[in-house]
Amino acid sequence: MSGATGGAVGANLLAVRSHNAALVLDLLRTAGPDGISRLELAERTGLTPQAVSKITARLREEGLAAEAGRRASTGGKPRTVLRLVPAAAHAVGVHLDRDELRIVLTDLDGSVVRERRGPLDLGAGAEAVLGAVERGVAETVGQGRRHGREQEQEQQQEQEREQEREQEQGQVSRLLGVGVALPGPLDHTHGVLHRVTGFPEWDGFPLRDALARRLGVPVVVDKDTNAAALGLAVAGERGSFAYLHLGTGLGAGLVIDGRVHRGARTGAGEFGHQVIQLDGPPCPCGDRGCVEALCLAAIGRGDVAEAARVLGAAAANLAGLLDIDQVLLGGRTITASPDPFVAGVAAVLAARAVREGSPDLAVPVRLAPGGSDGSGGPAGVAEGAAHLLLGPVFGRTDV
Repeated sequence: MSGATGGAVGANLLAVRSHNAALVLDLLRTAGPDGISRLELAERTGLTPQAVSKITARLREEGLAAEAGRRASTGGKPRTVLRLVPAAAHAVGVHLDRDELRIVLTDLDGSVVRERRGPLDLGAGAEAVLGAVERGVAETVGQGRRHGREQEQEQQQEQEREQEREQEQGQVSRLLGVGVALPGPLDHTHGVLHRVTGFPEWDGFPLRDALARRLGVPVVVDKDTNAAALGLAVAGERGSFAYLHLGTGLGAGLVIDGRVHRGARTGAGEFGHQVIQLDGPPCPCGDRGCVEALCLAAIGRGDVAEAARVLGAAAANLAGLLDIDQVLLGGRTITASPDPFVAGVAAVLAARAVREGSPDLAVPVRLAPGGSDGSGGPAGVAEGAAHLLLGPVFGRTDV
């Protein structure tokens, strides 16, 4: 998640107070437990000291910021430094895979507080799937959601340590909402599913609104690959990259110049259904020779090397179109055999660079960091889904 430096400056207008507060909150987040002074906040946002004082006072009243001690100054009295209070708010991230449901509860800085995982049949119908999500979210959040409004009003600086102990015992402060990630294609803007590959019955289903009615909190819906790519960008991956996710299906999350790229109709990244073999084997999407069908067929035969070669050919097409900085691999199928996939995809991209006469400029390929839970991404798809709610709190506009 980008900080307030590098061109992001505040404006001293009441009409954009929330924007200014987001800039301050993001600087508090990036400062970590050591904190940051009000003077530094003013210098880095371009806001007046008076505006910063008003914003930080309000953030402290809301329990989002707290004092982190004092720091010696070059002249005058020591400066009071402030820090983010991660326990002040939480978000839920949900990963609806074709055969598994994973739910995480994160605090304000994205750290996972709780996690639940279990089997799921995405083809069991809307009522069954929504019911599973509703139960899973309730169990993950626990009883704390009923206490959220009371804690929000009671929360004060001197009670912060007690609140953090309550969190460990099962109490949850204000809940920002629920982010849901699942296979596409879908309409991210309106939260409506399209014809999910292999599950045509979901076509046109308003998942966001249906879940919001059940859960009683804001809901954001996105593709699993976009959520994972967002998580990678938040975790510090820079520049332009493609995150290729191979699990029960195949998709891509694209980050261009540090921002998740969804396209004009939020349908970018349907990577698995590019045709690379005319008249090839049929794909559940209705076409033939799709890279997803070829990859999964090779995996079914136990031929990981062939699956990696096919994935590499598709990745080379993508790299040629977008001129990206790197390719990151994740998803349960890849994390089960990471070395052959990384080596196989890298070999195809290296061969492409040789053909183009630039062998030293081959697009690097590596495993997405932190994918040991089998879900790919820095901490998984579910964590990325939670950032769909956390991002706007810190002024991130590409979520």
